[in-house]
Amino acid sequence: MKALRKIREIHFGWKHILIIFLILIMFQVFVSHLQQNTLRDLLSDTMDWYKQNSAEQIGNLTASSLELLLESDPIENETDKLNRIKNLIHAFNSILKQPLMKRNVEAMCVILPYNNKFVALDLGQDLYNYFYLHKVLDTTIDLKYKNAVNKYAKLHEKMVKNELITSLQEEQNLFHVFVPLVPFGEYSGAVYLKVHPDVSFISQQILASFNKTVLVFSSLILIGLLGMFYISTYTIIERDEARELLYKEREEHLQKQIAQQKEHLFTKRIYHTHHKAEKVMGFIIEDIESANENNFKEIKYRISKYANFIARVIYDMKWYNPPIQTIRNSIYKTNLNELLKFVVENIFLRLSNPVKTIKFHLNLDENLPPVFVNEFVAWEIIEPLIQNSIDHSGTNFIDITITTKYLPDKNISLLSIEDNGVGIDKSLLERNESGIKKLFLENVSTKDEDSNRGYGCYIAYEISKRCGWDLDVENKQEGGCKYTLVIKHG
Repeated sequence: MKALRKIREIHFGWKHILIIFLILIMFQVFVSHLQQNTLRDLLSDTMDWYKQNSAEQIGNLTASSLELLLESDPIENETDKLNRIKNLIHAFNSILKQPLMKRNVEAMCVILPYNNKFVALDLGQDLYNYFYLHKVLDTTIDLKYKNAVNKYAKLHEKMVKNELITSLQEEQNLFHVFVPLVPFGEYSGAVYLKVHPDVSFISQQILASFNKTVLVFSSLILIGLLGMFYISTYTIIERDEARELLYKEREEHLQKQIAQQKEHLFTKRIYHTHHKAEKVMGFIIEDIESANENNFKEIKYRISKYANFIARVIYDMKWYNPPIQTIRNSIYKTNLNELLKFVVENIFLRLSNPVKTIKFHLNLDENLPPVFVNEFVAWEIIEPLIQNSIDHSGTNFIDITITTKYLPDKNISLLSIEDNGVGIDKSLLERNESGIKKLFLENVSTKDEDSNRGYGCYIAYEISKRCGWDLDVENKQEGGCKYTLVIKHG
């Protein structure tokens, strides 16, 4: 009863409501103006960073593509030499023209040192002449890049020392980006891009949306005052804002957890491949020590393969999820038969102790067409599968049979790896809710808990998917297991 009396004693006149309304409106206008200016400054700083970052990303991808193309193995067969040169020039032109298709990129070239000066090249033929014929024609020197060459000349020594991307902002929306070009680990020059990103429409949309939000918020306050429910309305708004902040906090927390899991997996994957690279480095040292006039060509070929595999491992350390063109591309023409022979003879049969108890049988189809997948990516798929057959055979004398078969009617090739071991535990052949067999999941293995385990088959499966291949495993009736890779051509 006392509470009801107190409520009845409270009287709001229109003058009081009008005064409160005017005060709130003035406060709202002041806060809105302050928030709008703060938001505009924040957007300006954010957009400057975004424009520079997007420009550097375009330049970084272009430079990486050029480095990979320059580091690809040349075809020594004379009959394919002209085609190889044509493909190289076409690839150079494709890499140089692709960024120009973006409306924000105004100019692009590769700046390289030549005869104590710097030249700017923007054609595939000119790049081929420079890197493979070591010459630059006077007619190829374009004066339209004179300003870019002068800017680079001032940055050259600094970029050689640091090998870092350098961006110069000439105007509010104009960036000159210089990306180091480092094929084979040696600084050669820089990829230059002139980028003029225009993101003003984003700022306009955000500010317009903000103004609409302010208008709606003011209207809600007015309705609350006129209906004498200001307090309850204000409480509801506060509750919604607190809930939104809570959701954002949870979202940020989940994003951090996902990022940490990805980094953790990336670290373990690198450790797994780094361990294999250490073994290959040992082979390189042995080959160098045993090199002589009689075996020089053979050792040169082996060391070249070993070194390129290690280079691929190092490249994988740069990317959690590398661009797809660095995995499969029409430039790559990998002979799987030759790769299988090399891995068996120069990796597995080169180990001194267990070789006596392991026999390999290679049934390779000579009609197997080349695949458009990086040779050393295919190596990263095949090697763990063979190693898994050896580690889990459970027998003293291991027979590994590797078979390739081309099916022209289906335009596919089959690669199988079989062993005579005890087979795979049936529980590991069960599929999860995504249809993937448990053997190909992370941290799944029959090895001891303390050992580095559960990544060989998982990595092979994940890489094969990125190559567009299908990987499966099954137990054979006569004993042992069989891995099958279905390779789709075209």
